[in-house]
Amino acid sequence: MTLVQMQPRSANAHPAHRTVDDAMEAAGPQVCDDMTVEVALAIMASARTGHLLVCDEDGLCTGLVTQAQLAAIRDSAAYTDRDRLRDLLGDRGPVASPVTTMAEAEHAMRYRLLDALPVVDEQGSALDVLAHAR
Repeated sequence: MTLVQMQPRSANAHPAHRTVDDAMEAAGPQVCDDMTVEVALAIMASARTGHLLVCDEDGLCTGLVTQAQLAAIRDSAAYTDRDRLRDLLGDRGPVASPVTTMAEAEHAMRYRLLDALPVVDEQGSALDVLAHAR
């Protein structure tokens, strides 16, 4: 698995001790969890991104949705145009902190089959996204 490293922050760090903070990419658009699936897909298209960070009314990260996830939901028989992101996310998804080691993050992403992992601070606010290189 190769992870994106947009801005090396500690070039001299030993590979075994690298943290998520060393390999984060720009977080990109953040949206509120009361947004509908259609609006979220439109934002992704206009931002030319494959994922959105989802936050609650207090600005805390509640998860991450991908274009593929939302397209699958939109194409399902149970879909209505009133479906909101908060209804789809359920429990807060997996997140990492900036001090999580790269080995731990890679393991979590591989185990959960994730292409991207939100990185949050101690209060739960989104900082960045750790993503697979394309």
